[in-house]
Amino acid sequence: MKRLFGYIIVFNLLFGNITYAKLSKEVLDYQIKETVQQFIRQTTGGEEFLKKLPGYLVFPNIYKAGFMIGGEYGEGGMVIGGKVVEYYSMISASIGFQMGAQRRSMIIAFLAPSMLDSFRRSQKWKVGIDGSITVVDWGKTIDLSTVDFKKPIVAFVFDNEGLMAGISIDGAIFTRIQK
Repeated sequence: MKRLFGYIIVFNLLFGNITYAKLSKEVLDYQIKETVQQFIRQTTGGEEFLKKLPGYLVFPNIYKAGFMIGGEYGEGGMVIGGKVVEYYSMISASIGFQMGAQRRSMIIAFLAPSMLDSFRRSQKWKVGIDGSITVVDWGKTIDLSTVDFKKPIVAFVFDNEGLMAGISIDGAIFTRIQK
């Protein structure tokens, strides 16, 4: 029991400042724009791919840390027609063998307008319950504008920093936030 209590304290120390830190609208808008530009630079056909989408979520910075108990948090925005129309936070927790910390960026592409509408109508949307997101393994040699994805929602994770094994967004909760 003391060990579990110790893990909870470590978790709070690691995530206390991150989860309660709120980015200003202007800072988040700038980070979203820069993240989209980075994605375009790192992919072949990325710009054309994004233009075809009914909408996509951009999370410039998702922070993940854990030691047996872990969690992650990030803030981002929904881009429709090249403009940020609303803001979201993403949070998840996990228990199991894990150790480390990392920061990463993520773009979640809504390929089906019905899934985008369903996502936007909800105040809280949980991966695995309200819908599923497929994490795409991609590289610079693949032209994204020519790929026919079979899933209605796909995620691109990039710009990883830090050491932590595994990328999963199962169980993540997306909540609309005010900026």
